Amino acid sequence: LLFFQTMETPKYELVIQAKDMGGLDVGLTGTATATILIDDKNDHPPEFTKKEFQATVKEGVTGVIVNLTVGDRDDPATGAWRAVYTIINGNPGQSFEIHTNPQTNEGMLSVVKPLDYEISAFHTLLIKVENEDPLIPDIAYGPSSTATVQITVEDVNEGPVFHPNPMQVTKQENIPVGSVVFTVNATDPDTLQHQTIRYSVYKDPADWLEINPTNGTIGTTAVLDRESPHVHNNVYTALFLAIDSGNPPATGTGTLHITLEDVNDNVPSLYPTLAKVCDDAKDLRVVVLGASDKDLHPNTDPFKFELSKQSGPEKLWRINRLNDTHAQVILLQNLKKANYNIPISVTDSGKPPLTNTTELKLQVCSCKKSKMDCSATDALHISMTLILLSLFSLFCKSLP
Repeated sequence: LLFFQTMETPKYELVIQAKDMGGLDVGLTGTATATILIDDKNDHPPEFTKKEFQATVKEGVTGVIVNLTVGDRDDPATGAWRAVYTIINGNPGQSFEIHTNPQTNEGMLSVVKPLDYEISAFHTLLIKVENEDPLIPDIAYGPSSTATVQITVEDVNEGPVFHPNPMQVTKQENIPVGSVVFTVNATDPDTLQHQTIRYSVYKDPADWLEINPTNGTIGTTAVLDRESPHVHNNVYTALFLAIDSGNPPATGTGTLHITLEDVNDNVPSLYPTLAKVCDDAKDLRVVVLGASDKDLHPNTDPFKFELSKQSGPEKLWRINRLNDTHAQVILLQNLKKANYNIPISVTDSGKPPLTNTTELKLQVCSCKKSKMDCSATDALHISMTLILLSLFSLFCKSLP
């Protein structure tokens, strides 16, 4: 019998020879090859290459911090060789995890929740290693199948933290310049370093605010305006920085939301401001006017529409209120071709109310064959007449 053990795989090859005629040299010979594959059993437990491993990690950092090495005399790339690692002590906060590197069989110990130096500067983990396959009955895991990992946490200068964040405050718009809006509060997580904190403005879109660098008091440098394009859904947002005295300094960011309460500080506006009508029109309803206000209720509608005092002995038009936001201008008679300026005042419902007077330009045009000619050859400017009448009235009142 001839025996051959290959080096690449656990197998044996046997070459078997048979001879007839009792094995005499004159007999005939035949040969056959038998291949025997050897299945490995898990009869060697994995063992750490050393009893204690060391690792250093900066606070606030995650990722792999150390690779734990083991040896195993079983057949590589089998369940009897592949290692399974478990943290059995020292991980109550689940800050660490360990996984097997499939190529090297090493245990990759990782930080998955950032560590805090101020809470604990050192951690000790007890880790065991086993195989994927169970050991054969007569073999057991020994002391070399456990190891200790000593982890040192390095202090890092952390940025100050605002409390709360974001910060909320409600103020009326148009409060006086220099008014105190809020006082921020930030603390430094590096309690063992006894650092000081200074504050500064980071983002102030409308340039309305300032902050005291030492005590964190926020004041106004301009009038707060709820109707500003920098205000969204009545809220103005600004960002502030808290900078510690570390080397290098670390910075924290805080967000302040200022909810602005409405004040009646916007007059209503009138639209449209131009209307056209034929000089022989049968329908003397000239135009429907609408009003709008940038303020919020109750500082907007219902609006009050009024005509300013008309000149001359006869009234030429009137205004009828249609609803809370609209009114209609109606001519009382056909007018000659000209341009007329009709002063109309609109008053909101605020307390106190605000009034805006707008001139509606009315063009009386000649209409022939569905064509409208509005060239003002005989322009009549009512507004100028009203101004002259007002000046005359003031002059009369000033006489003794």
